[in-house]
Amino acid sequence: MSLIAYQNEFATLRLSVAGGRPRPHKVAMLLAVIDLIAEGYLDDNRIYYDDELVAAFSRNFNALAQGNDTNNPFLPFFHLRSAEFWHHQVRPSAAEEYESLTTATSAGVIGKTISFAYLDDELFEILAFEVPRKLLRESLLRNLSRSDVDQLIDVNGWSWFECEVLVADYFKMLTAELIGDSYNKTKHRDVLLKLLPSRSKGSVEFKHQNVSAVLVDLGQPYIKGYKPRFNYQDQLVAVVKAHLAARGEEMERQFESLADHLPGPYEIDWARVLDPELPKRGSEVREVCRTYTARKVNYAAKESANRRLGERGEEFALEYERYRLGASLRADLADRVEWSSKVLGDGLGFDIRSFDSETENERFIEVKTTNSGKYLPFFVSANELTFSQERSAEYALYRVFDFSANARLFELKGAIDRHVHLEPTVFRARFE
Repeated sequence: MSLIAYQNEFATLRLSVAGGRPRPHKVAMLLAVIDLIAEGYLDDNRIYYDDELVAAFSRNFNALAQGNDTNNPFLPFFHLRSAEFWHHQVRPSAAEEYESLTTATSAGVIGKTISFAYLDDELFEILAFEVPRKLLRESLLRNLSRSDVDQLIDVNGWSWFECEVLVADYFKMLTAELIGDSYNKTKHRDVLLKLLPSRSKGSVEFKHQNVSAVLVDLGQPYIKGYKPRFNYQDQLVAVVKAHLAARGEEMERQFESLADHLPGPYEIDWARVLDPELPKRGSEVREVCRTYTARKVNYAAKESANRRLGERGEEFALEYERYRLGASLRADLADRVEWSSKVLGDGLGFDIRSFDSETENERFIEVKTTNSGKYLPFFVSANELTFSQERSAEYALYRVFDFSANARLFELKGAIDRHVHLEPTVFRARFE
């Protein structure tokens, strides 16, 4: 759901009523969850019925309680299950008992039957950002007639709702690209301009490029026609993550289909394969310092583990090398190019042994392949990095991109860390 849909859900909770007055328990429980997310205590989408939650509930409840309202946090923790966005992870041994419950009579009942509560993944991501937290707090208070805030909140010019509209449309185009359907960027932009009357064509195009940059930083595929621009705001990250959280399974199926779609034999214009424009080494990747929902799939990592894709990419680079040497009138060297990772095995620190057409010195080539665009991050091993540093003068990395549709490559010469930012992602665990 969009933020505006959650805003409506939060503003229309089913509250118990006593003496003609709505009870504040559910409102206080949701305010407590929002507080704990804001404080960094809830950095995972698991809401345990623990001392921190009870204390946060009590703070909010005491500020809202009237008359004979009693501080019983176990009641809203249980009864919020009537809201579509609140879910319980039931203990397997207590599933039958849980289904028979109509209320919780004590905290002990919660502990016996429920492991934890959790929100919609999309809602959990939305609550990572201050703007929607403020808006949803106000929406909750409307249940108790304590708020008159109706305006949409803007941050840095673009409101959350404008970002949602643009991101949703971006993903429609990305979906079409992933499954091989044609689409018209201009038509999509024209529709957006009607929905975003205060935005210009240029600002919409720039924002699309910002979305591409967010996706690249998250290791996700992006629309290749929108070159990433990395000067984006944190609000856009939150909107993109919320969208991914809600549609992660669908996106994964689409990407799996793309990953399995490898091109068959076809005529290649080898003279057009090399892309001379290298991605610029920009600022450090900016990832929100907070655990992402369990549905996050790092597609760059999945492609790295796709052995079939890697082998086909190496074969493509091998043929390119033979073409390159042949075009330099060194057919003798082209015949000696070796697919080393296939002949000698993995772990060499490179995939192809080739030659410089002028000096005849050896060239050691590592190949990284993606079905996505040229900016998608890739993975290198410690061995590959060390080899590139030790043999920098003879080393090159070929990044093969857009492999399924229109395979091309660019070349990074010398040590890998001269061209890219490196982030530790895997650690070796040992006992001595």
